[in-house]
Amino acid sequence: MEKKTEKRVATVNRKTKETEIALSIEIDGEGTSDIATGIGFFDHMLTGFAKHGFFNLKLQCKGDLYVDGHHTVEDCGIVLGTAIKEALRDKAGIRRYGSFTLPMDDALVTCAVDLCGRPYLNYGLKFDVPSIGYLQTELIKEFFYAVSYSAGMNIHLVQMAGENSHHIAEAAFKAFAKALDEAVQYDPRVRGQLSSKGVLA
Repeated sequence: MEKKTEKRVATVNRKTKETEIALSIEIDGEGTSDIATGIGFFDHMLTGFAKHGFFNLKLQCKGDLYVDGHHTVEDCGIVLGTAIKEALRDKAGIRRYGSFTLPMDDALVTCAVDLCGRPYLNYGLKFDVPSIGYLQTELIKEFFYAVSYSAGMNIHLVQMAGENSHHIAEAAFKAFAKALDEAVQYDPRVRGQLSSKGVLA
């Protein structure tokens, strides 16, 4: 299939009064990353996302952290989702669906995704602390919602076990990476878009 030889890459730059973001992603990468958002734990999560999804990801964000982390985390989600959408182009030949259940010590999180073109987030993570490092835990939902909306992707995150907030968050980001990696893979049986409508939009 000809599509398999094309590099699936995208670069997105976004500047507002609240954030200035430069992001590039290569879908078929080795898991390399260069992340700097100003929020250490968020950097850690995005580094794990790149590593375990085999995405090459560069992300530099200057945000109004003197306010709080909301604009930085949400806008990074918007830009990441936009870049994923652009890199996948018309989604011809891909599996479309992906799911993964990931253990992280006491935590167990399942993520399922559908690259259907429609945004939807089912979020089932529960945190007992207001922040992990300098990342407010309520912003994790905002991040995944922003990715879902800008990428046109269904994301379901189901927490089946977990007490340690660090482990729960890390399991979620890594499960998302593995599920997305599965969904973007080419399947030789797929002709065009895997949809009875003939389009994934």
